[in-house]
Amino acid sequence: MENKGSVPAFNECFRDTKSVFRHLTKEEFEMIPIDHGPDFYKRGEIVYSEGSRIHGFYYLLKGIIKIFKTGFDGKEQIIRFAKKGDIMGFRSTISNELACTTAKAIEDSQICFVHGDLVKHFVKNNGDFATELLQIACRELGEANDYITDIAQKTVRERLAEVLIHLKMEFDLDRDNFLQISLTREELANIVGTATESVIRLLSEFKADKLIEIHGRRIRVIDEKALHRIGNI
Repeated sequence: MENKGSVPAFNECFRDTKSVFRHLTKEEFEMIPIDHGPDFYKRGEIVYSEGSRIHGFYYLLKGIIKIFKTGFDGKEQIIRFAKKGDIMGFRSTISNELACTTAKAIEDSQICFVHGDLVKHFVKNNGDFATELLQIACRELGEANDYITDIAQKTVRERLAEVLIHLKMEFDLDRDNFLQISLTREELANIVGTATESVIRLLSEFKADKLIEIHGRRIRVIDEKALHRIGNI
């Protein structure tokens, strides 16, 4: 992790009209130290680790972060991906609990950090700020409930089709109509909740059925309607 930011870049974290920080008053905004820029994390670097003490929360200014739990066998279970505008670590900060997940950069990323004491001050004194944090927490809980239901009731084939559709919706497409997020087969398997070999086999089947196109890690969705049907979305 490096710190190469500038004050103007750091201000982007809190001036973004979609950021939770848009609810801060001028006085509250001035409470945030801006004497340094955002932290830079290279692909593969850890932002925070499961079981560690988080002393604030993180706002993603640029890049993609995967958030996952590690099982007893050392296998990752990816919970979600954070992209520009998302915050991470706020539940552990507010509840004073150890981090229950690990956050790792899968693209070079810029992240702004806000100390926990300030976060708690904003929660106590700014209703709009607190309400949005609650809405974010409820949305993540809803996504977790959906995932548990999918694991229990859907086949691996159905779950993979659903994951591909969600990735397309979440990260959109590049100029060549490929998914903007590039994942290894193991990472895809860790989202779906299955063995890497199963994902490799199913991707080959989807390709043979002309549902997707594959170039290395890059995936292009060809027949979105069919994937919707397969995934029972």
